[in-house]
Amino acid sequence: MARLLTQLELLKELEPVAEENVNRHLKIAKDWNPHDYVPWDEGRNFAALGGVDYDPEQSELSDVAKAAMITNLLTEDNLPSYHRVIADNFSMDSAWGHWVGRWTAEENRHGIVMRDYLVVTRGVDPVALEEARMIHMTNGYDPMLAAAGRVDELEEHADDLGLLHSVAYVTFQELATRVSHRNTGKACNDPVADKMLQRIAADENLHMIFYRNICGAGFDIAPDQTLRAVTDIVTNFQMPGAGMPNFRRHGVLMAKHGIYDLRQHLEEVVMPVLRKWKVFERDDFTSEGEKTREELAAFLEQLEKDTIRFEEMRDRSLAREAKKREQQAS
Repeated sequence: MARLLTQLELLKELEPVAEENVNRHLKIAKDWNPHDYVPWDEGRNFAALGGVDYDPEQSELSDVAKAAMITNLLTEDNLPSYHRVIADNFSMDSAWGHWVGRWTAEENRHGIVMRDYLVVTRGVDPVALEEARMIHMTNGYDPMLAAAGRVDELEEHADDLGLLHSVAYVTFQELATRVSHRNTGKACNDPVADKMLQRIAADENLHMIFYRNICGAGFDIAPDQTLRAVTDIVTNFQMPGAGMPNFRRHGVLMAKHGIYDLRQHLEEVVMPVLRKWKVFERDDFTSEGEKTREELAAFLEQLEKDTIRFEEMRDRSLAREAKKREQQAS
């Protein structure tokens, strides 16, 4: 395997790319205000101020939309964890530091507007939402732990691999979040929510492009090392909501009803990014890199099989539910 670049070497080599992409982002990103996406005239006081507390009957969201909105919001809420990881693996100097601050500020808007929308419209129980936020943020989240397997094998290089693992993870995560937000907007059956989540999804796409471009440059300066990081992330990927209350139950519901499932993960997130990087077309890997690419290819082949199996199980489950509803209605 080619010599592993250190964290400092990677930061120095990639700094011009970071600066170029920060400037690109600032030129095309659209500033917007959370308060413009909230139907404030639907709001009213809760009991503490003489009003009425939340009742499930007040919500106009379906169970699927509630699960997706809660999952997406709690993910945005854990921003301090993501900021810490990015800041630790990047640098707070030069373009790196400017990006860390800008990205954090933009992501914070997402949590602000989603919470305001849900509280004003009484879409979900605000007390339960706050309790879940406290638990999730107290637990924190570190995406590097999801890809720890390979890094543990390379203990002497673990610190040096942090930057590439970080940008690889956030590339896929931002695109996955974009897909989830857009599909959640449709599931809400509310044009206000749909417009809000489309706005958030547009931000996530721009963030993805920044990280994708950084990682793409990583392939050019350290192909084997970058491919190792990408393979670690793809083969151990977890959405950042993992560990939040009811994450598994909500995740199953979201997958079952097309908010974010294995097919979307494979075809709308993983494969488009790998194609952009020309992972299976490059000829600059060493023999070690070729082994890593074979490992990645084998995983993707198995993921396709798992996806087909999941879809078959989901279709049978939905058919049973539809038949049950028909019987109840007759």
